[in-house]
Amino acid sequence: MSRPATTGTSTSLTPRRLWTRARGALLVLALLLIGGLVLATMRSGGHHGRLDPRSADPYGSRAVAELLRAQGVTVDVAETLTEATAATGADTTLLVATPDLLTPEQQATLRGEMTRSAGRTVLLGPGPASLDALAPGTSTALSATVAPLDPGCSLPAAIRAGRVDLGGERYVTGTTAAESCYLSDGLPTLVRLPGDDRADTILLGSPELLSNKRLAHEGNASLALQLLGSRPHLVWYLPSLTDVPAASEDSQDPEATFLELIPSGWLWGTLQLAVAAVLAAVWRGRRLGALVPERLPVAIRASETTEGRARLYRKTDARDRAATVLRTATRDRLARLLGVPAKDAHSPDLLLSALAARLPTAAAVHRNLLFGPAPADDAALVRLADQLDALEREVRTS
Repeated sequence: MSRPATTGTSTSLTPRRLWTRARGALLVLALLLIGGLVLATMRSGGHHGRLDPRSADPYGSRAVAELLRAQGVTVDVAETLTEATAATGADTTLLVATPDLLTPEQQATLRGEMTRSAGRTVLLGPGPASLDALAPGTSTALSATVAPLDPGCSLPAAIRAGRVDLGGERYVTGTTAAESCYLSDGLPTLVRLPGDDRADTILLGSPELLSNKRLAHEGNASLALQLLGSRPHLVWYLPSLTDVPAASEDSQDPEATFLELIPSGWLWGTLQLAVAAVLAAVWRGRRLGALVPERLPVAIRASETTEGRARLYRKTDARDRAATVLRTATRDRLARLLGVPAKDAHSPDLLLSALAARLPTAAAVHRNLLFGPAPADDAALVRLADQLDALEREVRTS
């Protein structure tokens, strides 16, 4: 019996092996963290989001805010609905950058403030998610590409501005007093809805004309200054997903569990990720990867390996696989004895014709023996092994 190898062939994971395996992933993680810190440092300071009046980026709106300040209009940025509604009034223009981000409760609160105040409200790109609450009686059609459009209406601000870059949402309104301008395929991309007293609501299909990169094109600057500078005070409201309505905060149950506080969308997302993880595990578990050579801690006899594989075949009733292994090995050895090239060892015509030249009798038996069907039971498998062994001995002695 072989003795265990005395050299260091243990398969246990040592600290050195753990470090060798993990250092690549740790290096990638470190690079990602360093890159994130560098980007955060470079982008901090004067960088803000899209349509932010503090941002000098191409899609920011700092240019129009500075022009309004130069004309004596005070520009205040509100990041919550509470800040925005608290600053509204008859002398105020309230600009809502992305009204579709507002929840139904927030939209109802904003609509009530729009009705009470005598100021102007400018909604940038409102869609179906916000129009029913903020502009009742108005709906949208298929959106259009932003392009230079002519006024096509009697609104003084549009007439003075002339052609501007508009598009995006197109509106259909049943309000007879509404002023519809800048038509794209017959539908307006700018709509003015008059309210009580001096109050009105402006719907802009696209906010592109307010961006820094487009403000100097066509009559964009003129229209922006007239729409946003009609009152001495402008409140620039930037809704976000983190702007939780005050009513929702007050209505939360102080004894609610952690899962009850998680939004339903996150729960569904987590469930989908869990299902995807299970499916990926099943897929990877059924996938046969490439063979990985491994140094064994002890020397194992070839006969023990053969017996172990045979037991596995027998346990799974894999007689077809066992027969294939036996026939393949016999064909390889016969091909060498008969002078058949190795690449043709498993070609029935070439191998059997060479075998017939050496053993002219029982050609049909040889075909069935070397290329026949799988054995029906274990006894037939044993007979097949004996017959293959006898055939090989006969060829060697012939």
